[in-house]
Amino acid sequence: MGTSKRQIGLVAATALVLGNMIGSGVFMLPATLAPYGGYSVVGWLVSAAGALLLAGVFYRLARRAPRAGGPYAYSREAFGDCVGFLVAWAYWFSTVGGNAAIAVGFASYLSIFVPAMGASPLFGALAALAAIWVTTLVNMAGVRSAGAMQVATTVLKIAPLLALMLFGLAHFDPHLLVPGKGAGSPWNAINVSVAATLMAFIGLECATIPAGHVRDPERTIPRATLLGTLIAALVYVACTTVVMGMLPAAALAKSQAPFADAGQILWGGWARYLIAGAAAVSCFGALNGWTLVAGQFPQAVARDGLFPRFFARESKRGAPVPALLVAAGVNSLLVLANYTRGMVGMFTFMVLLTVLGNVIAYLFCAMADVALAYREGRPVPLRDPVLACAAFGFSIWAVIGAGADAAYWNLILLVLGLPVYVWQTRRRASAA
Repeated sequence: MGTSKRQIGLVAATALVLGNMIGSGVFMLPATLAPYGGYSVVGWLVSAAGALLLAGVFYRLARRAPRAGGPYAYSREAFGDCVGFLVAWAYWFSTVGGNAAIAVGFASYLSIFVPAMGASPLFGALAALAAIWVTTLVNMAGVRSAGAMQVATTVLKIAPLLALMLFGLAHFDPHLLVPGKGAGSPWNAINVSVAATLMAFIGLECATIPAGHVRDPERTIPRATLLGTLIAALVYVACTTVVMGMLPAAALAKSQAPFADAGQILWGGWARYLIAGAAAVSCFGALNGWTLVAGQFPQAVARDGLFPRFFARESKRGAPVPALLVAAGVNSLLVLANYTRGMVGMFTFMVLLTVLGNVIAYLFCAMADVALAYREGRPVPLRDPVLACAAFGFSIWAVIGAGADAAYWNLILLVLGLPVYVWQTRRRASAA
């Protein structure tokens, strides 16, 4: 691809990683972690370490040879077409379903300003649909437009979180971090905290996917991956710890908007709207970034002949319009099919159905890091395979933490992909 189409620099690539990780979930995590007190901080640190291990995997893979399609491309290169297709199939469905969940999260936070959205599931669904199609149109305008939107929304979402962290330190009470009676043993509390927080790092691989549009990809992608993951880890740990040190655990566990409650302590009632606005912007920015991925990812797979060829088409501005329209259509169907569940029901159902697809990609990429390193025939520092195996172990922990239902539905999804793989390979053989 010519340099004229390489429109994503280090700032935009880092914003893609950071913006896709910091979505809606972080705003509710203090309530989830409240019963575990200080043990949850340990859980955050373990999750952050695991995320940095995975970022290291993609750092090494991208330095070795950037590939459009990221997780799929590396899995295919290491293990062949069948594994590559299965990773692509699971990851694409995870991305599309996750976008529907993020759009619902956006509508949920927006309902604080427009109460009718929360009172009527239909109005909430229409707001989610509007977010889906606006971000789709932004991405259809070209990668440069999507990158600019991502930088802007990332700045807007992080600024209030950092302000809350800095001003909240004056109200921080470490005695509020004492674990509750229901926390169980230290090991149980830490394990549950890791399971609750590790999904907050989904998206660390995003800079590897639009590799064909990234300037100087051998340097930009690895740096953006590590930098975005590190910044997200610092923001997550600092902000949630400060909020947990401002509110009693009993009140925090029942809170519907922990960051808003903390903001009200600092600045008064108007802060509830400030935090709700930041959360809505956070969701919208994450939706924009994942919409970019939902277009670029199937395009890369289709160019290799493993997805239908129309996914590979793009506009004069380099936007994968067919892939974007298919993703938006599937997102819309998911929202409309589930809107009667209400906001929380829609969000929970779609998250459980989709989040494990990312972890499947992480498992294969961790092993691809080892396989491709030894395949080059050059001496490999012992540190690299050890770190890759540690990332693999962390991914296994993530699978266990996701729960049996998520594992079951993702297994069904993988099996359903096999006939599609057979059909595509048959078409490739006929064409050859």
